[in-house]
Amino acid sequence: MSTIRPDGADSGRRRSGQLESQIVTVLTDAGLALTPGEVRDRLAPEADLSYSTVVTILSRLHIKGAVIRERDGRAYRYAAVRDAAGLVAERMTRLLSAESDRTSVLRRFLGSLDAGDEQILRDLLRDEAE
Repeated sequence: MSTIRPDGADSGRRRSGQLESQIVTVLTDAGLALTPGEVRDRLAPEADLSYSTVVTILSRLHIKGAVIRERDGRAYRYAAVRDAAGLVAERMTRLLSAESDRTSVLRRFLGSLDAGDEQILRDLLRDEAE
């Protein structure tokens, strides 16, 4: 199911983990702890995202240790522990750890990279070796 934005464009479905990354980015950019309502307002000012969805994602991120939360009256305020790139890297590491044949996974991953990303990875590996 896709979402129709107020400008009439079809935004399509979010990729797996995309909403988590967007929420972490909102928290990181805020620089302070936010309530789920504040996250929702900053993420989707057009109100195309339900409050309960934001609460669910924040709860999952808290369980994963990607955000911390503190009580504020009857609600919680959430703050990011790491940025969106750190969250994606952690997800990649977790997926790789679950595989017994890491060589095949990494080989296929490398084969799927475009030339620019492959060069970035080569440069990073060279820098780490130095």
